Amino acid sequence: MLEIPRSTRQAADFSALATHCSNARPIPISSFIERQNRLAQTLHSLGASAYIAEPGANAAYYANLSSTTWHLSERPLLLLITPSEESGVITGKVAILTPSFEATRARLLPIPSNSEIAYPEWPEDANPYKIAVSAISSLQGSKDAPRKIFIDGAARNFIVDGLQEAAGQRVHVASAPVEIKRLRERKTEEELEIMKCVNEVTLLAIRAVRKQLYIGIKESEAKTLIRSALEAAGLISLDSIVLFGPDAALPHGSGTDRELQKKDYVLIDCGGELHGYHSDVTRTFALEDSDIPQGHLDIWGLVFDAQSAAIAAAYNGTVTADVDKAARLTIELEGFGQHFTHRLGHGIGLEVHESPYLRGGSDDIILTGHAFSDEPGVYIEGQVGVRLEDCFYIDQDGSAVFLTAGVGGQAGSPWEP
Repeated sequence: MLEIPRSTRQAADFSALATHCSNARPIPISSFIERQNRLAQTLHSLGASAYIAEPGANAAYYANLSSTTWHLSERPLLLLITPSEESGVITGKVAILTPSFEATRARLLPIPSNSEIAYPEWPEDANPYKIAVSAISSLQGSKDAPRKIFIDGAARNFIVDGLQEAAGQRVHVASAPVEIKRLRERKTEEELEIMKCVNEVTLLAIRAVRKQLYIGIKESEAKTLIRSALEAAGLISLDSIVLFGPDAALPHGSGTDRELQKKDYVLIDCGGELHGYHSDVTRTFALEDSDIPQGHLDIWGLVFDAQSAAIAAAYNGTVTADVDKAARLTIELEGFGQHFTHRLGHGIGLEVHESPYLRGGSDDIILTGHAFSDEPGVYIEGQVGVRLEDCFYIDQDGSAVFLTAGVGGQAGSPWEP
């Protein structure tokens, strides 16, 4: 193949990707209120007085309050949700504990609620956690101390310690249990529609970038291309790994900037965010004029078979460790078990990596609405690394469906990513 000088290559045009997710819509206000009410009902059933979270994924899920919206500092700003009962109906009440000097800014946050939001303030010379505990009692119309408080498991230790000290030993302060964690873990149809779109367009971006690659291009140049493609698709919070040949034998690379050789695979692992929800797709592929050794082609086929075995094993009611085992056994039977060095996959949604995880030793149960990455790999240091990754969800009929199914799903071959 005649090599085109770099100086005469045309700039890549990825503008066509912009239309793929143009009709995707963010989560509506009504859904946030439904989430708050489901949380309140769960709290009530567990005998808890409140759920508390710092700005982050869980606060974003319930109240559109992410760590981007409000950056964390040593001064706590906390989301408080308490159950309220009226005529036998349980709904959620929302409060935002805010530093006094930030109160006006806190009130400008776009937090959905079906009732008036309370903003308990704490001046700099006060204990914010005592004010939080007092606010919980006030929201529940009681002068008594709360019975039980659940805290987002991602909250910083000093927040947890401060709340426990302020609440006293008679109040049970603990990380939110599985009944609460599953509220966010199990995705709704409107969440899955966003997740399908963002994962589909990420795969389309990889395919578009492949057409721009050539023998001799550097990893850094290819990484610039994939980030440009993802930006053109309208994604934010981009993440990308680009590795050629033996560099891919280290799953996350080693910081070199290898030039692509004819015998090298290209590994691109990338994703981005759309309306708060993330994608994560990996393809290991060849170019049309690559000359991939047969042994490396065989490894690609083995990884593909492992990915297929995993999704076939995933359905409503399966133990997560069994899905990891299905992929791992496929690779072990061909003598490459020692080269599959990481867990099979992770949950995905408002975070790229979230619970539950597909790994050995886990006893988590897969349920409808759960979403995971399926990313087996074989890594032989100094020689080759192959990883294939598509995310999937558990449909209402209990079966697993790739989030990339709308654009073809799994790779077809090393030449058909």
